[in-house]
Amino acid sequence: MPETGRNEFDRQLANLLDKGYAELAGMSRDEYAALLDPLRAHAAEPTAEEGRASFVLVVTRELAPIGEMVARTTLANKTKPGVIDRNYREGEPVDFVATKEVALPDARAYLLRDVERGEEFCGVVPNDAMATIAERGRTLLTIEEGLAVVTQFPGLLAKNKCFSLGGSRCGDRRVPAVWISQNAPKLGWCWEGNPHTWLGMASAGGRVAASGDHSGRTI
Repeated sequence: MPETGRNEFDRQLANLLDKGYAELAGMSRDEYAALLDPLRAHAAEPTAEEGRASFVLVVTRELAPIGEMVARTTLANKTKPGVIDRNYREGEPVDFVATKEVALPDARAYLLRDVERGEEFCGVVPNDAMATIAERGRTLLTIEEGLAVVTQFPGLLAKNKCFSLGGSRCGDRRVPAVWISQNAPKLGWCWEGNPHTWLGMASAGGRVAASGDHSGRTI
């Protein structure tokens, strides 16, 4: 693995520790680092391509409640914490779970590989965007994965370049999304048939757990 990949993994791990993720999991910082450290071997060299990340360290809701993940996001060079849109009922984001097409690793933490925020889909009907992503053999992002992207790469959430998270659904027509509101990230949702000029569709090339088993690639 390139040295730059190791350095980027260390940066992302330190970021989670600094944001209190170990405490959320009921662990010491050393215990938390030991849990995630096996993923280091799969860290790829960072990319400088706009709107993309070569890998993102993802922790599941087993280690951190969704509401706490949201509250630990910020925009680039800002300090105002993220919020959950009022159109969600109290606690409702937990009802949005990974779809059957999204095969998550059986792990509390994993790496999301080859991430795109998907601004090419701004103004596209979400259902159509999700179909195109599936045709490309890529996978949609879950709520946890989208929040991980914003946590690790705040600059990927930009004005008119926000993104939907079609990998988490609750059985209705709503598609979760993360956008900007009052200088902070906001976890909201939009209808699967309603396009928005400022909202794309995020995707990834796949997922890898510490065992090295890849999953999550749409077939």
